[in-house]
Amino acid sequence: MGKASAIGGLVSAIAAAAAGGASISQSNFVSFADNTFSFPPFTSSHPPPQQQQSSSSSPSPGQPLPPNLAQQIAAAAAAAAAGGGDGDSASRAPPKNSNPHPRTSSAGFDPEALERGVKALKEIANSSNAKKVFETIKTQEATRQAEWAAKAAEFKAQQALAETAENELQRQRNQELVKLQEESSIRQEQARRATEEQIQAQRRQTEREKAEIERETIRVRSMAEAEGRAHEAKLAEDVNRRILIDRANAEREKWVAAINTTFDHIGGGLRAILTDQNKLIVAVGGVTALAAGVYTTREGARVIWGYVDRILGQPSLIRESSRGKYPWSGLSTRAMSTMSRSANAGSASKNGNGFGDVILHPSLQKRIQQLAGATANTKSHQAPFRNMLFYGPPGTGKTMAARELARKSGLDYALMTGGDVAPLGPQAVTKIHQLFDWAKKSRKGLLLFIDEADAFLCERNKTYMSEAQRSALNALLFRTGDQSKDIVLALATNRPGDLDSAVADRIDEVLEFPLPQQDERFKLLKLYLDKYIAQAGERKSGGWFKNLFKKQPQRIEIKGLTDELLKEAAEKTEGFSGREIAKLMASVQAAVYGSPECVLDPTLFREVVDYKVAEHQQRSKLASKSDGKNVQ
Repeated sequence: MGKASAIGGLVSAIAAAAAGGASISQSNFVSFADNTFSFPPFTSSHPPPQQQQSSSSSPSPGQPLPPNLAQQIAAAAAAAAAGGGDGDSASRAPPKNSNPHPRTSSAGFDPEALERGVKALKEIANSSNAKKVFETIKTQEATRQAEWAAKAAEFKAQQALAETAENELQRQRNQELVKLQEESSIRQEQARRATEEQIQAQRRQTEREKAEIERETIRVRSMAEAEGRAHEAKLAEDVNRRILIDRANAEREKWVAAINTTFDHIGGGLRAILTDQNKLIVAVGGVTALAAGVYTTREGARVIWGYVDRILGQPSLIRESSRGKYPWSGLSTRAMSTMSRSANAGSASKNGNGFGDVILHPSLQKRIQQLAGATANTKSHQAPFRNMLFYGPPGTGKTMAARELARKSGLDYALMTGGDVAPLGPQAVTKIHQLFDWAKKSRKGLLLFIDEADAFLCERNKTYMSEAQRSALNALLFRTGDQSKDIVLALATNRPGDLDSAVADRIDEVLEFPLPQQDERFKLLKLYLDKYIAQAGERKSGGWFKNLFKKQPQRIEIKGLTDELLKEAAEKTEGFSGREIAKLMASVQAAVYGSPECVLDPTLFREVVDYKVAEHQQRSKLASKSDGKNVQ
């Protein structure tokens, strides 16, 4: 088939060249062959003489071919095509068993057409334009090969696009398949969950019904038991009632018999007394004498005890004193307190603080020590004492300093408050005189400390001051008009300007107690840390019998509480008084006891300090607002 196409193309090209008389060009040939067209090689490298001669006389390029050559080529081509076609038809036809034509092969191929084509080709080869024909055929074949290569590339590109589209389609199908599988799994999971929820709901419903049945059973059982107990209680109550009624009847009969017997005896005695005059006089006299003796004894004891209490007892205005209520009372207690004070004094001297629990400014502490020494020397020389005034904010240690001053000077001390005088009314004058009379009986000398002195020692020209208060003030001024060798009068107040001018004239020494500075606050924090935290939980001395049945308090464990932390707290507590610092450490103790582990660490200590500082600031703001309103 390929040879026939090549021959057909060659024949058409030659025929066109012969008919038009134009030269054979590359563009006049059309390729119809699938493979490269080739001619069989010549048997000799030299052409025959006729071919050399024809080549010598070959026309120039562009000259038309001879007519007989064109006819020969056309005939050869037709013969070759006929032979090729016969060959093709023979190749497609089934094989024949017989061969009627002697020149035809068994396969049905006729070699005559092929022989004619070979002859035509030989003529073409012997022609003068054979070289040009072959070059044209070669060029045409190359063009056809290039076109087929381009078509092959295009076919491959289309095939790649088709494969890509097919891959994309396959990918989409896979995605859809995966999506369908996921949706199927989701539906299965939802169905499974729905089934489980249904099962759980059914189970819960079953449990609820079971619980309801159990509750109903318990209720019925409880009602039955309650009814049974009520019936038993009713039966027991009836029995007890009958027993009590019988017992009461028996007791009533017994007491009625005893009363009847008693009244019979009394009646017999009265009849005997009334019938006998001497017995009547003796009975009346005995009863009268007995009543008179009881009344006389009771009233006499009251009068005698009042006299003893007035002479030897402690006045009612005294709230606290180092002396007992009576001279014979509290001897052992005072001895123990003296020993404890001496021990505390020894420990205080070791700690470098001569005032025990009192932490004051160094200059003020030195001044009080000087006054203590001067007071002790004054008592030893029988010279008159000097009266003192302590003033400053609340909680700065005025009362504690008075106690320590009396202790260090060797005097007894007694403490009273000015607010106790006003409620006495007209009896205030008598009570004040009793107080000073009792104070003069101290063999050591007595320091009388009046706290909140401005409560009844204020200016006498104020309108709200009652007559009883004026009388009490006059009585105190009368008893302190001269310098005393038995009593040291120490007044404490937060408002020294409110005192009466006559009271201020009785004062010899004035001491100001300011708020503690940072160093004093640090010492106070250490003091109360040891008192409320470190020593908390120690068993107090009260006898082994009391401690035997008393619960042992829990000890507090201190972790990481250094002096730097206490100095930080002292810096934060600016404006705190000594009492507020003591309350701060008491709050720390309460917070520790409120914790589960009973441990004091820096975190808990800082929390309590910050809370108390904020509370102090809020209280200061409220006090400033109230002072502003009072001024307005």
